[in-house]
Amino acid sequence: MAANDRAGGTAPARRAAGDSSGRAGTGIGSDGGLMRASLSAVAPGTGLRDGLERIVRGNTGGLIVLGMDKTVESLCTGGFVLDVEFTATRLRELCKLDGALILDKDITKILRAGVQLVPDPTIPTEETGTRHRTADRVSRQVNFPVVSVSQSMRLIALYVDGQRRVLEDSAAILSRANQALATLERYKLRLDEVAGTLSALEIEDLVTVRDVTAVAQRLEMVRRIATEIAEYVVELGTDGRLLALQLDELIAGVEPERELVAHDYVPEPTAKRSRTVVEAMAELDALPQNELIELTTVARALGYTGSPESLDSAVSPRGYRLLAKVPRLPNTVIERLVEHFGGLQKLLAASVDDLQAVEGVGEARARSVREGLSRLAESSILERYV
Repeated sequence: MAANDRAGGTAPARRAAGDSSGRAGTGIGSDGGLMRASLSAVAPGTGLRDGLERIVRGNTGGLIVLGMDKTVESLCTGGFVLDVEFTATRLRELCKLDGALILDKDITKILRAGVQLVPDPTIPTEETGTRHRTADRVSRQVNFPVVSVSQSMRLIALYVDGQRRVLEDSAAILSRANQALATLERYKLRLDEVAGTLSALEIEDLVTVRDVTAVAQRLEMVRRIATEIAEYVVELGTDGRLLALQLDELIAGVEPERELVAHDYVPEPTAKRSRTVVEAMAELDALPQNELIELTTVARALGYTGSPESLDSAVSPRGYRLLAKVPRLPNTVIERLVEHFGGLQKLLAASVDDLQAVEGVGEARARSVREGLSRLAESSILERYV
């Protein structure tokens, strides 16, 4: 359990972007999926994007395969074997030739130029132009991205495993990203409100299924918007640095909080219900957007019956969420405290001597836990009623 990660251990912008900091050889990896890694490789600030924009400005087309293996080699006829260092200017000059270019997957070398690609003609494609049809079919047949630059339309299209993505300029992407960021700010504000209410209700032992599902719902909504913005960060490359910083600040701690809520409230397994915390989180993740707005559906994903009447049923937290707010408390100690006391109310009522009885909790740590929980209880009640 990622219980005590108060430093905002989720940095989806950085994790999604991989390393799109502007190095010429960004490379095609598997972090976050092939499409995401491919977008990172052609993002503004990379050497490849510089070369592609030079091709567009020079009003010449291009067909570029970002990787080489035996399958790609089997599709190649003619052309020249080069094996030279990749640069944006070389890419531009070599695209003046008829035929495709083959780069290595790390985008550090130009392996071949002027190549005719002959993919399987039976592979279905909706593209019409020869260059784009070839790019689509090659991307479906090999495990590498293919970039097509249209000479007449002056567009750069990325083909990855049958998917097509037209690369836009940074201004258009930033416009949509800023709209999404404003939405995220509103959702995060509402999340903070319902999470604060839940903390106060936990102290008073007045939590219902409705309160829990409201927090779980908002956490999932915030997470999904953040994922969308993280995709924009990848596409923006070096132009998305400020956006990445804003995103990281907004969602610091959201993923740990999501896990803590699940650990606190997913019902204990019974003969009829045996859903684990991991399964509950996966169920929430899989909910369609139109079902996520229904509290009953969210409650069902967490392992409750999901009927409207059940939303007002009383539930008690195990204590993971509040214990995670106590400074310098290791996850192993949190697990032992929860296992020993069995619930938050017993933890709140425990004395220093009671806490010391738990393995790994000495006198100093017991006092820290006791004082930490008392401060959290006072602040939660004050925030709710003052």
